[in-house]
Amino acid sequence: MQWTKQGLIYRPDSTLPWQASHAALPTRLPLGGSRYRIFFSSRDEDNRAHVGRFDVDLTTGVVSNPSREPVLAPGDWGHFDDHGVQACSIARADNGDLYLYYLGWNTGKKDPLFYAAIGLAISRDGGETFSKHSPAPILQRSRFDPWMVSGGTVIRQGPEWLMYYLSGFKFEFTAGGAISWYDIKIARSRDGIEWTRSGEVALPLQDDETNISRMTIDEHNGRYRAWFPVKRRDVGYRCGYAESLDGVIWTRHADHGLPVSESGWDSEAIDKMEVIRHGERLYMLYNGNRFGRDGIGLAYSDG
Repeated sequence: MQWTKQGLIYRPDSTLPWQASHAALPTRLPLGGSRYRIFFSSRDEDNRAHVGRFDVDLTTGVVSNPSREPVLAPGDWGHFDDHGVQACSIARADNGDLYLYYLGWNTGKKDPLFYAAIGLAISRDGGETFSKHSPAPILQRSRFDPWMVSGGTVIRQGPEWLMYYLSGFKFEFTAGGAISWYDIKIARSRDGIEWTRSGEVALPLQDDETNISRMTIDEHNGRYRAWFPVKRRDVGYRCGYAESLDGVIWTRHADHGLPVSESGWDSEAIDKMEVIRHGERLYMLYNGNRFGRDGIGLAYSDG
């Protein structure tokens, strides 16, 4: 699968206090045809993350309607999301409401330790505004995920909802620095709000990998395809790829992901991505170096 890069299409607007840096974690909402609303996360001067949005026509790469105010802001002090909120996935409920799944996080006592959980915000006006469902998370640490829960990607299979979430199971401070470990596990629901889990692993770590981050999933002609950032020790994130016939058992393949560039904003990492099918072309919105500090880029593939 060959990808053609189009460069950065959105940079953080530093004139806005809540966008002092970063435009990370692009998350899609279809608007019709080739138009999509993209939700993203920016950080203020205190490194607290807020959710913003813009609209984009994938065929031209033209961005419009950027938000001047955040769609979601950090929660009150002491809540699970008091240091930041980041959009991860949007799904439509049976009554037409849009469910925005987001991660909220707190800082840990020893830097860079942090704790994350998954919250829910709901839109009843087609994605114009979102309100938090609860001040508490809908999915948080458990015996299967002792360090953190984050980055939920939600799809629907008939009456069942599936969430592919980041399961943090270890965090260590070593002589070479802090190292975290997380893979992708599956939670299940009947209403998109109450979730159950059993430690079911969708994407385990391989070889010298330490982290697999948020999946983006394309379902087409009875087959599921997924892209996701993968990190190995002392190497920046790279784009991984897997396929599945049922959305549960995944087989990983090489050489289908987007490669890093020789130089520039995505030369060290290919980070959080969102793959969208329009016709027979696949479009990828993605982050590069430094966890999306420079913004969101666009690439496409006809393969």
